[in-house]
Amino acid sequence: YGWINKVLFESGDTSAHTNAFGGEERFWLGPEGGQFAIFFEKGKAFTLDNWHTPALIDLEPFDLVSATTGSASFSKSSTIKNYSGATFDIRITRKISVLEPEDIFQQLGFAPDTAVKVVAYQSINVLQNTGKASWNKKTGLLSVWLLGMFNPSPSMTIVIPFEKGPENTLGAIVNDDYFGKVPPERLKVADGTIYFRGDGQYRSKIGLSPSRAKDILGSYDDETQTLTLVRYNKPGGVADYVNSKWELQSLPYSGDVINSYNDGPPAPGAKPLGPFYELETSSPAKELGPGDSLTHIQTTFHLRGSEEIMNAISMKTLGVSLSEVRDAFGGPDK
Repeated sequence: YGWINKVLFESGDTSAHTNAFGGEERFWLGPEGGQFAIFFEKGKAFTLDNWHTPALIDLEPFDLVSATTGSASFSKSSTIKNYSGATFDIRITRKISVLEPEDIFQQLGFAPDTAVKVVAYQSINVLQNTGKASWNKKTGLLSVWLLGMFNPSPSMTIVIPFEKGPENTLGAIVNDDYFGKVPPERLKVADGTIYFRGDGQYRSKIGLSPSRAKDILGSYDDETQTLTLVRYNKPGGVADYVNSKWELQSLPYSGDVINSYNDGPPAPGAKPLGPFYELETSSPAKELGPGDSLTHIQTTFHLRGSEEIMNAISMKTLGVSLSEVRDAFGGPDK
């Protein structure tokens, strides 16, 4: 289910901007843009030519700490500087575990069913301040940013439940102007659910704020009858998330918790990065003292089964039926 850039691996080549190797869960740090960005050097314009993924989350390896038949732990220590000149001494630790079928069904709230094919894994991601100074809002904060990269399909629909309520108290339902407004034939906001195309044919991105995001999002491929779910540990009452927009920001901690990206040509006639689509989650931005850390946990599920079983799982986890997902953009033939 994960998208892997085999051509890039086989070429042995690397890029100065970013290396889209792929993978079901790419580990990044935020923010990407803004005065506290870690993808732009101080004083540089926020343009694609000046955008560089830090090597520590792009090319540099992790150290293997331990491994079993079902899990592996990795770590990495490094130093990174943001756009405003603040320096962060950090340690990243990741533990990735494959879940047993009974654990998968238990987490989803269902009795084990051999008629459902399942595979799932969980990552526990820890970001620690290993320096001597505290991190603070005035000079910038960091966040854990996980980006699941998946194979697109003409029948792939991304499904994101959201908290309902008036915009004057909860804010906009969805942020859809990352790369220009997403056209209505690709983005639909229904009663408590956002639908977004994951066909890899049109470069676009959406996001949800902490007041709108729930702790789950997913996608459904009607052609293969595959349901993908991503669940994460969203803390209650936390409003500070890094803002990754490519501009100097008046609200640098009003960023999104959940994002979804659909790849496509960045310009007419240009090649896409993949194509692929992404389901993304972020940790809060947290002021960490020396030795303090934050933890972001994410679990990814892939399930296949009969229409009846998949519909029950979709209803319980995402709150919508498969027919609603299928008809979001006019049905399978649209």
